[in-house]
Amino acid sequence: MARGGTTEQAAKTSFRDVFAVGEFRALWMAQLLSVVGDQLARVALTILVYDKTRSALLAAITFVVSIVPTFVGGVTLAWLADKYPRRRVMIICDVLRCGLVLIMALPRVPLAALVALLFVVTLAGAPFTSARAAVFPDVLTGDKYVVGFFGVRTSLVVDAVTFAGSALILRAWVRPRPAPASAGGSGTGPRSRLAGIAGGARLVFASPALCLPMLFGWLAAFYNAPEGVVTPLAADLGGGAAAVGVILAANALGETVGAIVFSRFVVAATRLRFMGPLAVGSCAVLLLFVLRPGLFASLAILAASGLFACFQLVANAAFVTAAPQEQRSQAFGLAQGGMSLGQGAVMIAAGAAAQHVAPARVITVCGAVGTVMALAIAVAWARYRNGQASGGRHAGQGRRADPGTRADQDSNSDQDHGADQSPHAGHDREEDLGRQADVR
Repeated sequence: MARGGTTEQAAKTSFRDVFAVGEFRALWMAQLLSVVGDQLARVALTILVYDKTRSALLAAITFVVSIVPTFVGGVTLAWLADKYPRRRVMIICDVLRCGLVLIMALPRVPLAALVALLFVVTLAGAPFTSARAAVFPDVLTGDKYVVGFFGVRTSLVVDAVTFAGSALILRAWVRPRPAPASAGGSGTGPRSRLAGIAGGARLVFASPALCLPMLFGWLAAFYNAPEGVVTPLAADLGGGAAAVGVILAANALGETVGAIVFSRFVVAATRLRFMGPLAVGSCAVLLLFVLRPGLFASLAILAASGLFACFQLVANAAFVTAAPQEQRSQAFGLAQGGMSLGQGAVMIAAGAAAQHVAPARVITVCGAVGTVMALAIAVAWARYRNGQASGGRHAGQGRRADPGTRADQDSNSDQDHGADQSPHAGHDREEDLGRQADVR
């Protein structure tokens, strides 16, 4: 009966239902502007560095500078979105990033200063991302959560404008909410803050309901490795700046199509079953680069990798659903930060390797390592789900100690999810796990 209700709800939920929620439209538009601006700045500076130095390693480092600070910010700054109202945190981050990018757009700013400013801009984006991810479950409930190139200077001006537009949208259409953390429980001293960070790490790594979805998310480091060598890859394929944009767009196009199809036409329980195979496929398809494909074949491979990466929808949703509401931003910041650190490490290694071997071979190796890691995580995930399914009928009370049991009681109580909130505890509640938090 419950399973039938789940399928029926998933079938009836449409994008129109999701976009009918005004606050979701505001959050979506704000995120769209921020992503477009970030990508413009990232690609523009990477191309500029490669053109001036002809170094694949330096180009990769520049690209990574716009990613790795998310790790530092995610671990050390994500708590801000748990202590202060999340809408306010997002607006302040956007205003700060707008000012920094406008400085980057000034004439004759040294290249080193541009890279340093990009680092700070990305660092300031970490609390924004954590706050936005934590607000989504308050805005959308049930299956709605799923169905949820210019010149360098010009690109940076556009980037600044997008941050300003994002802040205005959040100010106008997302209603204020009080800070989730209790007033008496948030110390400000260094020791208490360190204890909070350590507590967030223990929360995530001690619970399979949080740890396994997070590890699935971290696989992005391997299937996104082509981004670290995108500029030398484009040159190797006989293209220029336009080819760089097309190569990056191929993966993004695949991810978009995969997300739409996976969220709209696949019911929640099926998404959970396919998460492991899709994760393996997102990395395994990169092994085709061993054939040294041309430009169009390379685009097809990257698009297929992005298509398989739709598994991130379920991984993100399972993680955010399992996290306690009062620590949701801290937990998400750790997961997002770890993903960024992994991406940065793999991309720098790929850029260094591309100094000596063909970029296609570097991508093949990254795909092979990612495939092995994905297989290991998928096996652990399958065992965990099987254990939950077999023990769920007799250990429901014990599972209430899982860190994931408190999240939906705060944000989705109107849908009677409080009976058993572990994201993988049983098929009755699996419709919630299709919800998207957007962790990339």
